[in-house]
Amino acid sequence: MNKTAKKGWLALAALVLAALLLAGVYYAFMPRGAAGAKTITVAVVLADGTQNDHTLHTDAANLRGALEEAGLVEGEEGAYGLYITTVDGVTADWDADGSWWCLTKGGEMLETGADDTPIADGDAFELTYTVG
Repeated sequence: MNKTAKKGWLALAALVLAALLLAGVYYAFMPRGAAGAKTITVAVVLADGTQNDHTLHTDAANLRGALEEAGLVEGEEGAYGLYITTVDGVTADWDADGSWWCLTKGGEMLETGADDTPIADGDAFELTYTVG
C-alpha cells in the first residue's frame, strides 16, 4: 500500500471517529422530557380561526405521548415519527387542498415533531390548521 492510500484510510477513519463522537455528544445532551406528572396546554386553531384550548394532565415525556393519551390527535407513521393528520376531530389533507397541522410552542414553529418534542410542566403548544 502506498503513502497516498494510507493517508486516505487514516482520513476516513478520523472522519468516522469524529461522526461517532458528535453522535455521542448529541445523545448525551439531547432534550429530554421531564419525568413525572405535569400539566400542559394545547390550543387547537381551526381554519376559521376558532380556538379550542385543551388542558392535558400527563406523565408522558414527549408531546406525542400526551396528545395520544388525551385522544387529541391521529396520524400516520412516517420517517420522522407521527405525521399528524387529525386534531380534535378535524382532518387536514395535504393531497386534497395542501392543508396540514402546524405545531408551535409560544407561537414559534418547532424544529422537532411531536415524537421528539420534550414536555415540562406548564408548557403551552399550538396546533394550527394551515393551508399551503
